[in-house]
Amino acid sequence: MTAKTVTVIAALLATMVSLSSCGNTIRGIGQDTANTVDATQSAGKKVDRAAKY
Repeated sequence: MTAKTVTVIAALLATMVSLSSCGNTIRGIGQDTANTVDATQSAGKKVDRAAKY
């Protein structure tokens, strides 16, 4: 293998790793956002119940 071939393969592998990391990060942000929405709704319900008494 030539140096150019090795460089191209290394660049492709680095790109694949970077893209898979981005996918995991985006998925994690989505889960965090969903958890935040759930917690906010739960807190709102607690405040509503407390205000009724």
